[in-house]
Amino acid sequence: MNYRAPWWLPGGNLQTIWAALRGVRYLDDKPLFRRERWTTPDQDFVDVDWLINDFNGEVKTQPLLVVFHGLEGSSSSHYAESFADVARSLGWACAVPHFRGCSGELNWAPRAYHSGDFAEIDWMLRRFKAVHAGPLLAVGISLGGNALMRWAGELEGKAANVVSAITSVCSPLDLTASGKAIGEGFNRQTYTRMFLGTMLPKALQKWTQHPNLFNREALLAARDLYAFDNIFTAPLHGFKDTDDYWRRASAKPHMQNIAVPALALNARNDPFVPVASLPSTRDVSSSVTLWQPGQGGHVGFPTDAAAGWPHADVRAMPMAVCEFLAQHLPSSPRSLEIHG
Repeated sequence: MNYRAPWWLPGGNLQTIWAALRGVRYLDDKPLFRRERWTTPDQDFVDVDWLINDFNGEVKTQPLLVVFHGLEGSSSSHYAESFADVARSLGWACAVPHFRGCSGELNWAPRAYHSGDFAEIDWMLRRFKAVHAGPLLAVGISLGGNALMRWAGELEGKAANVVSAITSVCSPLDLTASGKAIGEGFNRQTYTRMFLGTMLPKALQKWTQHPNLFNREALLAARDLYAFDNIFTAPLHGFKDTDDYWRRASAKPHMQNIAVPALALNARNDPFVPVASLPSTRDVSSSVTLWQPGQGGHVGFPTDAAAGWPHADVRAMPMAVCEFLAQHLPSSPRSLEIHG
């Protein structure tokens, strides 16, 4: 991906924040979704938002783009709407499955979601494969991308029976390095506070739902993601503690096992993902392509928008990612033209 940030958006933090707040997410009409609730194997639920397209309700063989959101994301996130807009322009179907508790309604089971939840990814992708006739493509944003790459590494050659190609975008593939980075300095004051602002209330609702599930007083004292994961995320999902969770859930150690076309896109100025933690060609299999542009921030990659300053167009990254994915569709030409 040959990306250059606008001159007026220097640095990873501005490119991250401006894209989320002032990003032009779609070209014409806002993408609209219809919601479908799926019952999970453990009798919980996840909500899946399907892009409303002209061919909805018909059996088609067009590609289906599945977008796994990031930490506390949803189909309303700027990147989800941008990917839906690009998919619509290509005539693809698009769906955004919500991790448990992220669709606006608290899930029922004691568990929630986590960065290495490859079993949940596997169940979701196989469900999409069962209900859609066309080829399946998947992109994971940040947390969702780590879980997706973790899944591909776990399944090795069997992943190709489910998907044609996958992509991770700005994913913390080394969770220990990224967890440390987000807990320091400006990141701690800005991004950590933002995430905990939604994660803590949902965890407390979970405690009300399942009393004594964890130490409520200790959670109320949590001031960073390390402490939150130590009290809530790790024990609820079968990990000993935060260190065990971050180590075992990280996708990077498993990327040499990936045997399906995969793209890992990471900006080298991502505030959440230290450049030293990014995978090199030695860390991945020949099936994995690495794009590591110097700029872009965390799920930012803003470009100058037609609307002018202070707006920024955030569709350049989804366009580039979809072009990569399209090249790996069955009987696909080597490139495609995306209008807009």
